[in-house]
Amino acid sequence: MRLDDFGNDVNVEDQGRGSGGGGFGFPLGGGGIGLGRGGLGCGGIAILLVVALLFGINPLSLLGGGTGSGGQQSAPVSTDANTVCRKDADTLLSCNVLASLNRTWPKLIDNYKPPELSFYSQNGQSGCGAAQSAMGPFYCPTDSKVYLDTDFFKELKDRFGASGDFAQGYVIAHEVGHHIQNLLGTSDRVQSQMQGASKVEGNALSVKLELQADCYAGVWAANAKNKDGSAVLEPGDVEEGLRAAQAIGDDTLQKAGQGVVVPESFTHGTSAQRQYWLKRGLESGRPDQCDTFAAGAPA
Repeated sequence: MRLDDFGNDVNVEDQGRGSGGGGFGFPLGGGGIGLGRGGLGCGGIAILLVVALLFGINPLSLLGGGTGSGGQQSAPVSTDANTVCRKDADTLLSCNVLASLNRTWPKLIDNYKPPELSFYSQNGQSGCGAAQSAMGPFYCPTDSKVYLDTDFFKELKDRFGASGDFAQGYVIAHEVGHHIQNLLGTSDRVQSQMQGASKVEGNALSVKLELQADCYAGVWAANAKNKDGSAVLEPGDVEEGLRAAQAIGDDTLQKAGQGVVVPESFTHGTSAQRQYWLKRGLESGRPDQCDTFAAGAPA
């Protein structure tokens, strides 16, 4: 990708490195919406299943925070964009992607409000509860922030075989896609439908929400321009994004993690579905082509 500098178009914070300790502390009143990672991890604890169902989070990640009683101690939060964004190459790329998203989406929807990007290392705090690297990147609708431990980018490359700057950009654009859903009221409508749904029905709704966020990521990339009018995407970028979408499909992750694929447990969509909807956004460049909830929409 070729991206302009973030300039004044981002709101960011750096929570620094958390020291760990303490329980997970995830409240049922809120919840992050994530890109998806790890194996199935159904578990047998009902409350974890509820959180995973409603908010697309791997239940196993909720067991990884320890059970101590001490609170987390974090470094002072920095909000100076020049300091935060220029910390390293990954934070700089993330800020440049967010700035591009913030410049692009106001042209596509009304009343766009920029989200904030919150960096943390290993452990942090969010408006939806504790943030942990085991959760992967996620969006919290309570405070309209995207939470990111940039170590995920290394995992994306080393564990999932999805390297490249557009693969990283896709991660952030997907989470901002959830922000778009929050602004448009889609997330609230889906959560309301989930309340009376069975587990399988709720999973199916979660898949539609996630696939729409994938499509929105493609819409951004199709429309994104630099200040000189040049396209953000460069040769090879689309292939990078599609490889990333393939690597984090529910079927691919389940097969790798547990050797068994359980379609009714999917919460983010198959590799083929994620590639299809990302590509649909890229090719159409139109948010109205991302209606994964419409009758007859490709599954």
